[in-house]
Amino acid sequence: MTVRPLEIDGSFLIESKSFGDARGDFYEVYREDVLAEALGYAPKVLQTNVSTSCRNVLRGVHGAATPPGLAKFVTCIRGSMLDFVVDVRIGSPTFGRWDMIVLDGAGATSVYVEEGLGHAFVALTDDTCVQYQLSDLYRPAEVLTVHPLDPEIGLPLKLPGEPILSERDAAAPTLREAGELGLLPTYDTCLKLRAARQQQ
Repeated sequence: MTVRPLEIDGSFLIESKSFGDARGDFYEVYREDVLAEALGYAPKVLQTNVSTSCRNVLRGVHGAATPPGLAKFVTCIRGSMLDFVVDVRIGSPTFGRWDMIVLDGAGATSVYVEEGLGHAFVALTDDTCVQYQLSDLYRPAEVLTVHPLDPEIGLPLKLPGEPILSERDAAAPTLREAGELGLLPTYDTCLKLRAARQQQ
C-alpha cells in the first residue's frame, strides 16, 4: 500500500496492489500504520458509513464544523465515481480549488480527506457503493454543506444529464455565501488541529 499527497494540502490518494486468481481478487483497503506514517499522526476511525447511488447522483460538497472537524477515508466498493476534494478553508493557498480522482470498485484506491476539507462525488454507474470511514461520530448539527454546482468552484462533472441532488445539497449556499455566513473553517485552525495530533 502506498500513500501520496494530492494537490490540496491534507488530502491523500491511497493505492493498494490487487491480487487476483481464478477465485477473484483481494486487496488491502486500510492500513493505519501506513497512513499514520504519511500523516504524521495516527488517524482515528470511529464510524463507518456506506452509501449506494444511481448514475448521475451528486453528493456534496460536504464537510463539518472545524473544530472538531471530520476526516474521511473514502473507498468505492462497487461501481465507479468521480471523487472531489474541495478546499473550503479560508486562508488556504488553494482555497476554492479542487482535486479530482476516479475511484472504482476494482481500482484498489481510496482517498483520505483531512478535517476542514470539503468532499463530493458523482456516481458514474448505477449501484455505485461508497464506504466512508470517519474520524468522529456523525453529528447532523455540525455538517457543513456547500453547493456542488457553485460556478466559482466549477467541478467538472462531465455528466450526460442533470445531476441528481438531495434537497439539502440543492439548497446549500455557495462557497462565497458560506464564507459570509461564517460557516467555513479557517486554514490556521486546521493546521493547529493537525499539529496537535502530531504531538500526541
